[in-house]
Amino acid sequence: MVKRFLSRAHDELRQIAVIPHYYQHVDGSCFVKFGRTHVICAATVDERVPMFLRNTKTGWVSAEYGMLPCSCSERTDREAAKGKQSGRTLEIQRLIGRSLRAVINLAGLGERQIRVDCDVIQADGGTRTASITGGFVAMHLACQKLVKIGKIAENPVRQHVVAISCGIVDGTPLLDLDYLEDSNAEVDSNFVMSDDAIVEIQLCGEKRPFSEKEFNKLLDYAKFGRDELILKQKQAIGL
Repeated sequence: MVKRFLSRAHDELRQIAVIPHYYQHVDGSCFVKFGRTHVICAATVDERVPMFLRNTKTGWVSAEYGMLPCSCSERTDREAAKGKQSGRTLEIQRLIGRSLRAVINLAGLGERQIRVDCDVIQADGGTRTASITGGFVAMHLACQKLVKIGKIAENPVRQHVVAISCGIVDGTPLLDLDYLEDSNAEVDSNFVMSDDAIVEIQLCGEKRPFSEKEFNKLLDYAKFGRDELILKQKQAIGL
């Protein structure tokens, strides 16, 4: 039997907090907590789009992701100091961008870009899932501001999007893995989900193959987590 931190049930999320309007000087922001994983998400409206979208009357959403030097147990150098982003960083920020673009009508943005920054200030597993969940809130708030100041007629966000990790540890399916669980998982997954559909699944048998029955259990847990996270998002953006 797997014993979890704070005696959490197998299908129970960590303590989740989504605090909107965290920054003063951006168009949308929030501070999101998945237990001891803390991420600041900020969305900035840029009246320019990437070169490939110029004169198309279509917008774009991009994301940047980074971990602060003391966010983990041992200090790590800033990637800017190294002069190069790691493959992990590039993979995660592309995942965040894809996830957010999946639920927004880009044409409804007009020819402008929303740039979402996700900065991990403390990491205990699930930094990408927290970044997607909080990044959505920041993006939605930025779109609300565009409507309020008359730049667009209506909010182009069509659905919510959240992300949650699931895994199998010592033969037991678990929802929302912390670092200790994730580092010992036999099967590890991240589910990106909208209100009623799947956006993306990252799933790997880290130490062994997994059965269809086990996959379906992880999917059931992910759906439960999705519903709880969307409720937190709605409370944060005032819906």
